Amino acid sequence: MEFFYDFIRQPLMEWAKAGTLPEFFQYAFVVNALLCAVIAGPLLGGIGTMVVSKRLAFFSQAVGQAALTGVALGVMLGESVTAPYASLFGFCILFALAMNFTRNRTRMKQDTVIGVFLSISLAVGACVLLYVTARVNMHVLDNILFGSILTVNDTDMNVLLSIAFVCVAVGIPTYNHMLLASFNPSLAQVRGVNAKLYDYVFVLMITVITVACLKIVGAVLVEALLIIPAASARNISRSMKGFFFYSVIFATASCLLGIIIPMQFEIPVPSGGAIILTASVFFALTALVQGFSGAFKEAA
Repeated sequence: MEFFYDFIRQPLMEWAKAGTLPEFFQYAFVVNALLCAVIAGPLLGGIGTMVVSKRLAFFSQAVGQAALTGVALGVMLGESVTAPYASLFGFCILFALAMNFTRNRTRMKQDTVIGVFLSISLAVGACVLLYVTARVNMHVLDNILFGSILTVNDTDMNVLLSIAFVCVAVGIPTYNHMLLASFNPSLAQVRGVNAKLYDYVFVLMITVITVACLKIVGAVLVEALLIIPAASARNISRSMKGFFFYSVIFATASCLLGIIIPMQFEIPVPSGGAIILTASVFFALTALVQGFSGAFKEAA
């Protein structure tokens, strides 16, 4: 895969040195960040429409917060603190499946179940972190919490690209079935769609996408990039197709602009926070458009 990345990186870096592109494009870490943005933006924007439709915003937040516990367990078991992917994916997938199983098998409300699991995960993470902080620099864990897209390496990009490929391969053929199962499980069963199976497929997709994107916006903020672009798209869309494509556009633009704008204007802000603030601007603008549109309709 390194040859593929170099095939894209080298021309951009050469154009920057020649003055065709802004100066910061000559640095490989900047191009890596932009490549990740182009992959993660459509992925988060597309899956975010389902998260909003199924009202699973709190679920995605719980998975993101559980990642910190996964990192701590991985370090304790001897994994590299910069790439503890086995523990991250392993713990978060088990956490999400257990949470979804409990949600489907008990009479408790969804937010109650998620709150219980989130509390347990954070408690375990707090206990394990006490041991981990004696072995690693706490600043490394900041990258997990708040993201650092400018520090991604080829391994991080390989993981993100692999997850994107798998999710696209699974999500595109099953999107309509998952959508039907989320809006009307009874109708889905009548039409021969196994609503519970697609529910678990969707939960797994949220989990692996969340884990793969932690290095980009962090465990604290990854939920925001799932929700805000989709919420912005809902403000102005008139169909499911528009809802999906607007969300993809807003998420991708937020990732790219959140990287480029601070560098162009030399604004000292974290990249993860800048990405979410950019997404928030899109939400504010679309909310204004929706408000004015409603006002004109009432006046007419």
